[in-house]
Amino acid sequence: MGKSRQAEHQALIDWLLTQVQQHAVDAVLIAGDIFDTGAPPSYAREMYSDLVVRLHTAGVGLLLLAGNHDSVATLRESRELLSVLDTHVYPAATDPASHVRVLSTHVAGEPAQPGCIVCAIPFIRPRDVVTSEFGQSAQDRQQQLLAAIQQYYQSVYDAACARRDELEQQTGRRLPIIATGHLTTVGASSSESVREIYVGTLEAFPTTAFPPVDYLALGHIHKPQKVGGHEHIRYCGSPIALSFDELGQHKQMLLVDLNASGLQAVTELSVPVFQPMMSVRGDLGYISETLPRLAAQAEAGKTVWLEITVSTDDYLADLPARIQKLVEGQPLEVLRIRRERGQTMAQLFDNSGVTLDELDPHDVFERRLSLEEGMDAALRGALSQRYRQIVDKVVVGASHEEGEGAQ
Repeated sequence: MGKSRQAEHQALIDWLLTQVQQHAVDAVLIAGDIFDTGAPPSYAREMYSDLVVRLHTAGVGLLLLAGNHDSVATLRESRELLSVLDTHVYPAATDPASHVRVLSTHVAGEPAQPGCIVCAIPFIRPRDVVTSEFGQSAQDRQQQLLAAIQQYYQSVYDAACARRDELEQQTGRRLPIIATGHLTTVGASSSESVREIYVGTLEAFPTTAFPPVDYLALGHIHKPQKVGGHEHIRYCGSPIALSFDELGQHKQMLLVDLNASGLQAVTELSVPVFQPMMSVRGDLGYISETLPRLAAQAEAGKTVWLEITVSTDDYLADLPARIQKLVEGQPLEVLRIRRERGQTMAQLFDNSGVTLDELDPHDVFERRLSLEEGMDAALRGALSQRYRQIVDKVVVGASHEEGEGAQ
């Protein structure tokens, strides 16, 4: 909506580095959508590099998995350079064996030891795992893609198991295996800012198709959640709100503890709100009363970004100007104004089984009045009568003009 999120991302990186130090984190894993666009601006690339350098200085490994928003070429261009800084980037699905990564654990005063094995799987583009065949139906393509993704996960998992057996013979310790993914799974709930990734082919991947790993770190869905009630299959969600409908979400990062016995604990680390955002819905009277209260609650030095949905008074042509006047001189900034008229009209017909052309103007007006809860019967009758008078005048006028045209 024309606003930069640079300050929020910088604050987020600073917060993340503090958490890494406080919890003695061995590695950080980001499961996709490093950037929101395939051509990120220069300041975003600079912050990306800054994160890599600061984590390397702290002795922390970093795994970066591409998401559906990321450009394979953009992430690939610095992949070899970043590997020197203990940052491993996976831009696309390639040879399964190359997606097995051993992460080290660090104990003060002792050399690093293998800590876990990762099936580092980024967003899987259909063209990376399937070949379209002439004459295939949409359902056939969907089943082919599902089977191909499942087989890819299994191949990477088999390579990880082989690596685990090899290390167990060397160290006498059996390492846990975790996997990553950037996709929609069955049972996950999303928000308006999530763009579907397998449109027309595969909308959701079943959790039963994943291999039996100790932990599965998923990206793409912005709402933090366990998938299917499984403790070990998680979306940590986006660390900041990416749309106004995410304001009610508890943004977090997940601290995952594993040892030779597998998953031990998953701790939710609450991410602070770096940029206050609020959504207000009501008529102009309610909005004019609410905005001063929001301004009074605003933190010193911070401006609250607002989404305002106007009901009842949504017909006003000068609505944006009226609302802008209400926030003048306040630590409030309106990013979006929504009129509820379209939503109300949709309610008139969504569940009725009829279309607009099947109703006359009086039917439409009566349906609209029926949505006004608590309206006085006398007022309802007066409005209906007045509306009929107006419609009759319009009809008579139109008939008169038509008659003159015929003459």
